[in-house]
Amino acid sequence: MIMCPEVIGEGVRTRRTFCDVLIGRDPSAGIMIALPPHVGMLTLTFDLHNRATYSDEEIRNKRSYRRFTATIGVLTPDNTLVTRAIVQNEYRTAADLVDRISGGTGPGGLKAVAPTGTESVTVSLPADVTQVSILGEKLEVLRADGTPENFTVSGRPMALISNAMVQYRPAPPKRAPATRTAPASKKK
Repeated sequence: MIMCPEVIGEGVRTRRTFCDVLIGRDPSAGIMIALPPHVGMLTLTFDLHNRATYSDEEIRNKRSYRRFTATIGVLTPDNTLVTRAIVQNEYRTAADLVDRISGGTGPGGLKAVAPTGTESVTVSLPADVTQVSILGEKLEVLRADGTPENFTVSGRPMALISNAMVQYRPAPPKRAPATRTAPASKKK
């Protein structure tokens, strides 16, 4: 049900799959989530995380501090904004990470990119919505020296999602059209 343009990998501890949220304006370039046919409202939930780059050297030299504020949008395929979500947290050490991602070239086979901070997002969607897209809007980063950075360029990875789920009441199955059979002919 989830079409992730860039899967970052699986968490070592949580076993969750983490998917990059890219900055953009075109819903087709986002994380596409196909929704099953449903009656009434459907509830989509996922965890939104900031995307940190882990560095032992920066931590040792006390230069790793970042305050991340990521803003994303949940949109329909016709670019209608359903809702926005924000995750904000501070990152200093490995203890601030949600998990580490396997499959990298770093020590222990870990990737340098890791999720930090968690904001649980809940979105209610009516029966006529069959698909949504998750796209990044902007990322604000404040460094230890007070230098702010703002990112809004399309295609840039800026956050991560994990643990996407839907809760819904299934739509009734479509009935097959009734077939008429011709009466059997009588032989004389």
